[in-house]
Amino acid sequence: MTKIYALIDKGLLNSYKIDLKEFCNFLNEQNISVAQYRNKSNNKNDILNDLKTVKKYFNGTLIINDYIDYINYADGLHIGQEDLIKYGSIENIKKKIGNKLLGLSTHNISEIEIANKLDIDYIGLGAYRPTKTKNVSTIGGKQLLEISKKSIHKVAIIGGVKLSDSFDSYIAYKVIGSDLFRKFIELNKS
Repeated sequence: MTKIYALIDKGLLNSYKIDLKEFCNFLNEQNISVAQYRNKSNNKNDILNDLKTVKKYFNGTLIINDYIDYINYADGLHIGQEDLIKYGSIENIKKKIGNKLLGLSTHNISEIEIANKLDIDYIGLGAYRPTKTKNVSTIGGKQLLEISKKSIHKVAIIGGVKLSDSFDSYIAYKVIGSDLFRKFIELNKS
């Protein structure tokens, strides 16, 4: 069964005026076991404080997006293709993060084939649909589901994924951001 992998996006939290602690409690209530913290502001104090809050209130596995320097506050790291160049190699990244989880963004079959040769735990594959939370140049749609079968790693499908989407078992995670925020808001209208 495909599990939900939640995106805790600082930009969405701020735009919807959602308290991070309350959102973490909501994720626990939804029995979500994996969440990725994403903050593109580069405000180091905000990032550090948020990571401490998530670790305190979220019961699952916390993955941090991009910020390898904060790996001690998370259970894993998710990197993009550009980070492979930035850090030189997966081996360099693994030295820094140790035995913590490592995910890599992929967008097409050639990136999956490269990822298959790397010591990583999962791939993020997308974008599945258009999304307002991130600029994406390529939308893969159902074609992504076919090429995901080529991965030897667990696959996390991302980009416009909805709670109502269902995928075959070869998709380990459906990565959901905006749709979780919408559900949170609906449940907290009263």
